Amino acid sequence: MSWILLTLAGLLEIGWAIGLKYTDGFTRPLPTALTAVSLVASMVLLGLAVKTLPMGTAYAVWTGIGTVGTAILGIVLFAEPVTAMRLGCIALIVLGILGLKFVA
Repeated sequence: MSWILLTLAGLLEIGWAIGLKYTDGFTRPLPTALTAVSLVASMVLLGLAVKTLPMGTAYAVWTGIGTVGTAILGIVLFAEPVTAMRLGCIALIVLGILGLKFVA
């Protein structure tokens, strides 16, 4: 169950990170509110997950999910550059997340 909570927390981290772009410097009320809700929910779920998962592992997986998802959505939504090096680095992060999952 903790891994499910942690995965949801990571997905919500993607939501608030991408949401920051849509807040337009926190001048748009609805995107700002949705970003804030995603941020709080992500932290709450992370807090619940670390009750039974090692803190270092949970935090690294949480930030890894957020990093990979945000990087991919940056490419898809905001036309950020797609290079072999960028994709390779994303792949390394995914391998790190999987590695931490299997050793925890």
